Amino acid sequence: MKQRTLGRTGYQVSEIGMGCWQLGGDFGPIEDATSQATLKAAHDAGITFYDTADVYGGGRSELQVGHFLKGPGQGSIVATKVGRTAALFPDSYETDAIADHLRASANRLGVERLDLVQLHCVPVGLLEDGEIFRIMDEMVAQGLTAHWGASVETLAESRMCMTEPGCASIQTIFNLYRQNAAWELFDEAKEKGVGIIVRLPLASGVLTGKFEKGHAFPASDHRNYNADGASFSVGETFSGIEMDKAIGALDLIRPLVPEGMSLADFALRWILDHDAVSSVIAGVSRPDQALRNAAVSDLPPLGADIHAELRRIYQAEIEPMVRCPI
Repeated sequence: MKQRTLGRTGYQVSEIGMGCWQLGGDFGPIEDATSQATLKAAHDAGITFYDTADVYGGGRSELQVGHFLKGPGQGSIVATKVGRTAALFPDSYETDAIADHLRASANRLGVERLDLVQLHCVPVGLLEDGEIFRIMDEMVAQGLTAHWGASVETLAESRMCMTEPGCASIQTIFNLYRQNAAWELFDEAKEKGVGIIVRLPLASGVLTGKFEKGHAFPASDHRNYNADGASFSVGETFSGIEMDKAIGALDLIRPLVPEGMSLADFALRWILDHDAVSSVIAGVSRPDQALRNAAVSDLPPLGADIHAELRRIYQAEIEPMVRCPI
């Protein structure tokens, strides 16, 4: 597993990380034993970076990661998030309340100080006002977290956060169905020493190629209840593209996949070919998924001709289908 530097944090993290949203049960039921087996498989494959949030499963995801940290996961870097619980969102972001949330996260994770806390897709008005950044600086000063960053919905929000000296990382949507960050964000991030954490690398699973049009997800899965943005930003589900259209667009990409490489591996390798990326947090819910994702670190880069054609396809055919601001 290759390592990369997470921006100005100085942390060395695995270039393939593990997204832990699934461990909270928001993608359907998952047993605790399965969560622990998945985390251990990721660790054994060289993954050292784990991303979670206080709101995932009402804290269940953090609890699972915390249990893992007491055993094989000791020494791993964990990024969590704050800002989307009902107690804070959308307009109750007081210093004491955020501090209480960070203490609760640290308790669930079983650590004295958090490694990295990310603002969790907070309202854009807070970013424009700027006071939320002062609060996050205060969280570092109080020793509640070593660093702070931001998980955002749009590239404009990314740029707002990156103007702040204290912002160590940006977590952004970046995949074959959302490519704009490559030419609109990454150079600035490198110049400012801001780490890039990539989420939704497989567009909620569409880029695995395993779903057919009309696929029915369980009622508890956000790919069901948020398919049209009913619960949160539609961009968080299938990267903002209507599911059947997203599945249909795979026919444009499959001819470019090298022989012997899976579509999912191709999608992850494409992301890793961008040197501004610190880590790709592919969400998993089974040990075999963690092992497959980790193996992508050993694959050779894709050719420049493939990258050029993927950008052409995206700009001509896919970007117009995205139903939210990019």
